[in-house]
Parts: sequence; structure tokens; C-alpha cells
Amino acid sequence: MALKRKKFRTIIIIVLFFVYFVLAARPVPREVILAPKWISSLQSQTLSSEQESPPGSESLLVNISGDVQETGRQNLKLLPFILGSHFGYVDSSGQFTVNRNIINNIYLSNDMWSEYNAEPARIEIKNIQEETIINIENPQGYPVLLDNRVFILGSEQNSLSEIDRNGNIRWSYEFGSPLTCVDAGAGLLLTGSLDGIIEIFNYYGERIFYFEPGGSRYGIILGCAVSGDGSRIGIISGIDQQRFLLLERFGNSDGESGGDYKVVYHEFLDDGFRRHVRILFVDEDRRLVFERSGGINCYNIRTRQGIFIPLDGEIKIIEDSGDQGFLFLVTSHGFFEKKLIGINFPQDSWFPFSFSSKNGFTDTDAIFLKAPFKSDDVFLGRTGTMLVAGGGTALISFVLEEN
Repeated sequence: MALKRKKFRTIIIIVLFFVYFVLAARPVPREVILAPKWISSLQSQTLSSEQESPPGSESLLVNISGDVQETGRQNLKLLPFILGSHFGYVDSSGQFTVNRNIINNIYLSNDMWSEYNAEPARIEIKNIQEETIINIENPQGYPVLLDNRVFILGSEQNSLSEIDRNGNIRWSYEFGSPLTCVDAGAGLLLTGSLDGIIEIFNYYGERIFYFEPGGSRYGIILGCAVSGDGSRIGIISGIDQQRFLLLERFGNSDGESGGDYKVVYHEFLDDGFRRHVRILFVDEDRRLVFERSGGINCYNIRTRQGIFIPLDGEIKIIEDSGDQGFLFLVTSHGFFEKKLIGINFPQDSWFPFSFSSKNGFTDTDAIFLKAPFKSDDVFLGRTGTMLVAGGGTALISFVLEEN
């Protein structure tokens, strides 16, 4: 009898150990180094060494070791930037294809840009070689450049028109209320409006989806994002209470004729914002990240897990790739005090329970980098393993290296 009890206790201990191991064990985080490569001044076209850093750039390197190196000019993706009184495009070697002073309003996309005044009689759309590719006469609104397409947002913000390469209107749509957010991808256009309505249009301007989230005292749509393949949309909706919703498309897979989008996850966000809220698909559409009071949320599409990552300060800018499981952002701690933050997304877990941020699950170990610097304006962009940060009058490039 004593032997049986001993065996039973042994089994219980083994089971408890196994349960503890599954619940408490965490993967060993990857070690990441940001190796500085070049510093490029917006006031000149020359590259600088670390000792010759332009004003405002020195403190960005305080907590990041490495030698600044000049690199050869490469044919990689250009990054559009707006920093201080300058805007343009910079390549992977730190050379500018466009570097101009800001005189009027600016709208930049990956391959097009436009500069326009408050009441433009004519709008010119230029490419990255500064060539005018589209002329729009009497636009009666302002340019919106998304997904290699050109739109005009009406001056009252309650109409949207797509413009073809000849400067003519392809289609136009009048909304019942001013637009508060817009995004495009996979030939689709996603809009959110002040009256709390989400609408999706196909490439031909036909409305294929209409949705009113509701559930809040004020139903305004504060943020919206469409995935690269158009199969999912993320929404930040309402004031008192505010909530996050993820919708997925069922039915027609090409999106041209519709196919219903259905809510697959929603979550109330407690203290919300009364302003536009950043929300974006990252990491090749594997994750959806959005601002939340006191930090940032990372929602894993595959595991249906929401992770809350606490942050000090106000989020100033988020890079939009999140490639290879890393995301970078800049927080503001006053007019000049800024901090570059690096986030290592938690690895997917096979454990069968889901932890959502509304249940209080956070991952404080996700932050692997905090680099303070001083600047009033900031820029942050990324292509592949190259991260480009801007502060003061300089852009600084880093390459991500894993140990």
C-alpha cells in the first residue's frame, strides 16, 4: 500500500512538473545587434563618419555600439522620408534621389509624391526622379497616394475620386459623413468615417462591403488597415467604449465581386483615444499591431493571441514592415526627448490556451532595445535588414544582425 502511494505521488510530481514547464517556460530570446552603417546629412549629399556627425544626430548613437561605414550605392528599395523641413527619398547607401525643402503640404508614397497648397487649382504627381507623371486640373480636394494609385479626397473630406494616369476621374463616391481613415491593398480601398461606417470598394469603384461596428457611445472609426492580400481588415472603432476588431473575408477570394467579411475577433480597449489611432499589418501580414493606452498591442493572426507591450511616453512613429519578427518605433517623452524602441515579437506557442490582452496578458520581455536621443522631429523606415532612423538634420542607417 505504501509502495502504491509512493508511485502515485511520483506520478503527481511528474505531472505537476510538466504543467509548470509548459506554463512557465519561455523561448530564449534572439540577440539582435544594430550595426551602424552610414550617417547622411539632409543639408548635404555627403556621408559622414561618426566623428563628423551632423548636429542633432550624435545622441541617437549613445546606446548602440559599432563603426559607421560608407557603403556602395545599391539598387534596393528607396525609403520615402519627411524630417523637419526636408522630404524626399533615400537609398540603401544613404544617397538621396530626392531631397527638398518643404514649402507646402506634402504627400509621399513609396513611388510617388505631391506638393500642394491649401486650395490647389492644380496638382502635380511626381515620381522618384522628380518627373511629373500626372497633372490634375481643378482637383477640388487633396491628393491621397496609396497602393500605387492616386485619389483625390474632396475638400469637405466626404468624397473620394480615383484619378487615372491621364489625370481624369476613373470613379467617384460621395460618403454620408467625413472620412476619418483610408487604406488600400490588393486592388481594394478601405474607408472609415465619422458616422462609424466601414466600406470597401473594388478596383472599379464598386462598393463590395458595408459594415457598422457599433457597440460604442460614439461610433467613429479611428483607424483602419487592410492586409496586403485583401483578405483581412483591422479596425479601431468608437469612443466610450473603444474596441479593436479583426474581420476576415469568406466566399469570393479575388475581392472584386465581394465576399463577406466577418468579425473573427473583437476586444474592448478600456481607456481609448479621441484621435486617429495607428493600426497596421506587419511581418508579411502575420501580425496586426495598434496603439493602445500605455503601450502597443500585437495580435498574432495564426494563434489568435493578443499581446500587450507596455511603453513609456507617447508613440511618435512606427515603421511599417515588422519583418523577421522585429518591430521598431519611436516614443516621445517631451518636446526633444525621444527613444528608439526595438520589439522582438513573442514566438508562436503551441500551447492550446489563448491569452488575450483584455485578460491582462503582457510581454514585458519583448523589448530588446531602448536608445534615447534628442530631436524635435523624427523619421523611421525599414527595408529588409536595414533600419533608417532620422533625428535633427540627419538620417542614420543600421543593419540588423542576429547572434
